[in-house]
Order: sequence, then structure tokens, then C-alpha cells
Amino acid sequence: MASKWDDMEKWMERQQMPKGFELLREPDWVEQYVRKMMTKALPEAAGVMIGGGSATFSETRGFLHVKINLPTGFEKEQLRLFVREDRLRLEGLPGGKPEIIKLPKLVKPRVCKTLVKDGVLQVKLQKRPTNRTFHETVVRW
Repeated sequence: MASKWDDMEKWMERQQMPKGFELLREPDWVEQYVRKMMTKALPEAAGVMIGGGSATFSETRGFLHVKINLPTGFEKEQLRLFVREDRLRLEGLPGGKPEIIKLPKLVKPRVCKTLVKDGVLQVKLQKRPTNRTFHETVVRW
């Protein structure tokens, strides 16, 4: 049985789109667009889509909270967390493969607090403030 996504692809192929709308026929572009819009609208749900389901996100005005379910059988001495402004990398998990978790907001990597409680790694990250001021630049001719 064909999925609804396959049906939509077939329907899009048959449509006569105006010039410039050919991009909508590419399912990868549509999927990326929907994913991006969901990330902006629902950061908590985006964490499940992006982080493979092991991370959940919540936000306050100045902080981003990440909860990562740790697999059973990890060694606490081997567990290492690396923070970048847009993602987390968790090493020392069973299987030896690091887990990369994309963050829904930019953060300050050096401002981070962590705690492991009941098999859940809780990470508190300070959001990076957005600079909303305009700066004039020289226009060259």
C-alpha cells in the first residue's frame, strides 16, 4: 500500500505549476521546509525529530534545558559532553558512537550546568542573545 507521502508526490508530478514553483515538486525540499517550520514553531517537538528521540527541550526566557535519556550500561567515568553553540555531542555511550543533538536555539557553550538523575542527563544552557540593532555599512560604487 502506498503511503500518503507517495500519493502526494504523484499528485505534485501531475500539477502544472507556474514558473518558479518547480521547487515544490522536490520532496526533499518540502520535507526540509516543513522540518524548519516545525523547529521554529515547536522547539520541544523538533528535539524529538532532530535528536533521534533521546532528547527533549524546554525553554525559559534566558535558558535552554535539555534532557537526554541515557542508555543502560554506560560507564559514568567514560561519559563526556561537548557543547557547541548549535549542538551537543555526547561520547562514552555503549557502542562507541557519539550522539549528536542539534539544539533549537543558539547557546553560549561556556555557560553550562549538568546533572545526571535517574538515568537522565539534564543540561542547562544559557541562550545566546540576539543582536537586534542595525549597523550601517558603507555601500561601495
